Amino acid sequence: MTTSDPGWATARPDDLDEWTRWKSSPLQQIDFAIHIHYLHQYLKREHRVLEVGAGAGRFTREIAAVAERVVVVDISQEKLQRNRRHAEALGYAGAIEEWRQSDMRELSADFAEGEFDAVVCFGGPLSYVLDLREKALHELVRVARPGGLLLLSARSLWGMLHENLPRILSQVDPRMNREIINTGNLGPSQVAPVDRFWHAYRATEFRDFVAGAGCEVLMLSASNCLTSTWEQVLPTWHSDERAWNHLLELEIEASREPGCLDMGAHILAVARKL
Repeated sequence: MTTSDPGWATARPDDLDEWTRWKSSPLQQIDFAIHIHYLHQYLKREHRVLEVGAGAGRFTREIAAVAERVVVVDISQEKLQRNRRHAEALGYAGAIEEWRQSDMRELSADFAEGEFDAVVCFGGPLSYVLDLREKALHELVRVARPGGLLLLSARSLWGMLHENLPRILSQVDPRMNREIINTGNLGPSQVAPVDRFWHAYRATEFRDFVAGAGCEVLMLSASNCLTSTWEQVLPTWHSDERAWNHLLELEIEASREPGCLDMGAHILAVARKL
């Protein structure tokens, strides 16, 4: 395997500036649109919402469009500052109660049990905490009220392979592929250019993971499944509003089919705290 194209490691790095990344990529916009669909379906105006791992704020803006009270959390002060700048520039800062630097594995230092009606953690955070993912998830559940909602997503193991199959087959040692597939773990021990560990999930694993933290899983979806291997023609469809809107409808429907749950960049779950 060459270090210039490390296969698995280059599949949608969540630690880049996600605000600009999704705008420039139709494939990213589909991933984003499916996440947003469930925010609008499940969140209510009266909900007090905690967004964890908010980054620069691409989801914050959408949450604030629905809920009037949002607390934004990230482990990075620099990302929180970017998040706040975006909120102030785009006019939704009034819905944000607070920007708080906090570690999702130690939310007890900042937030009481049952403090929020809904907790949103979309994108990479539940993959990046790796071996501490159970502790992180229990913290997310702890700060939700009984009956409160959790809207979660994480990186998909088979979805990454599906999208990046040609590069993975040509650049990654089969023994390394087998190790990644068996464990779901990627990091410096497998891919030299990667400086952080992360875990990608199977759909059944993610469902059991969320249910095991004391939640009823209401909905499971891929973040996309139909278009992940059609990136080259997506700009053509994106330029046709009618075709694009129909494509999003098809993606949302298909991504919830049991046979498609593992075929997207992310796996999404909506759950209720028991």
